[in-house]
Amino acid sequence: MSTLAILSLLFLTAAVFGLVSSRWLRLPITIGTMLLTVIVSTALTVAATRVPAIHQWAAALMQHIDFETVILRGMLPLLLFSGAFLLDLDQLAKEELTVSLLSVAGTTFCFLLVSLLMHVLSGARLPWIECFIFGALISPTDPIAVLEMLRRTGVPRRLQAQLAGESLFNDGIGAVLFITMLAIARGTAPTPWYIGGVLMAKAGGAVLLGVAAAYVTSFLMRLIDSYQIDILFTIALAFGGYVLADILHLSAPLEAVVAGLALRNFNRRLPETCIAHEHVDRFWEVIDEIQNCVLFVLLGLEAMAVALDATAIRAGLSAIVAVNIVRFGVVAFLLIIARIFQHEYRSSLFVLTWGGLRGGLSIALALSVPAAFGRSWILGATYLVVVFSIVIQGGSMDWILRTRKSRKLAA
Repeated sequence: MSTLAILSLLFLTAAVFGLVSSRWLRLPITIGTMLLTVIVSTALTVAATRVPAIHQWAAALMQHIDFETVILRGMLPLLLFSGAFLLDLDQLAKEELTVSLLSVAGTTFCFLLVSLLMHVLSGARLPWIECFIFGALISPTDPIAVLEMLRRTGVPRRLQAQLAGESLFNDGIGAVLFITMLAIARGTAPTPWYIGGVLMAKAGGAVLLGVAAAYVTSFLMRLIDSYQIDILFTIALAFGGYVLADILHLSAPLEAVVAGLALRNFNRRLPETCIAHEHVDRFWEVIDEIQNCVLFVLLGLEAMAVALDATAIRAGLSAIVAVNIVRFGVVAFLLIIARIFQHEYRSSLFVLTWGGLRGGLSIALALSVPAAFGRSWILGATYLVVVFSIVIQGGSMDWILRTRKSRKLAA
């Protein structure tokens, strides 16, 4: 199957499933799209055991889709950039303490505690290093899934800033932890000082590159009054900055986030005569919505590529429990700290806990785990956590927020 045929199939599937979700299932488009894709993929997998032609077609399709490359180096730059570019900067600045605590301390605590719980819940059957690798890739909340959920459910602005800010900034921490755990698994034992140095270098370099690239882009956008050229410059920044950061071995996801935030900050000071704000914003809103639908179709199709054996299913169920228990405890602890520093601080423990979704980024990292380090169960468990996170947590958030108790928590 050609690349063009695969793209056509993906967009057609997203459109049809979006129609079914919106008109008949009455579900949010992205949630319904992923749910329907999972159901169809599972049905095809079962049918393939009796009809060899279906298995051959599915195998050929999976061979042509490199999920890791498509997500990490195809869709992620645009999704992260658009999420950051469309963020409410004024509200984000008011929530900088919470965002800092959740994205740095929260990700680190979740990594350690999830790893510990996975080892304990498995009855010590899962090796420590494999549990640490899994803990590193599953602990960061996914910005793509979180931002889509926030826009759909109408969460109060301060909570949107807290969840979105955390999910956009914790990728750098999670990526360094993941790379470090893989290095340890291969026999390298980096010191804490080395890990800290790597984190500072990758994160610091990514921030500087993102700000510099955004400044140059903003300057160029002022030189001509054309929304088409303005949009082209922003696309070049989203892709080009990410690629350059990757070449320089910096945190490419963090660079994309910083570039989006910095460009929004530089441009909002300029009048409409200099920057076509409305056209540019609308373009990125549409790109973000379309890519989210296609991404969730891809995540659903992953069901045909994931081997869900007994070990993976047990690990996945344990992981769902571990991830949510740890998330609740860590968020509660960090909110107590936030209230110590800001006595009038307001937030919602429930919304921050249940809204900490996992998504495509975790699956992409799981796909990069070598087979010798538990890739089979890690990928299966990650997939189950992501499906539960997006379909159950993301799908129920709107209903939960409508209840009297949830409205009181989010007030």
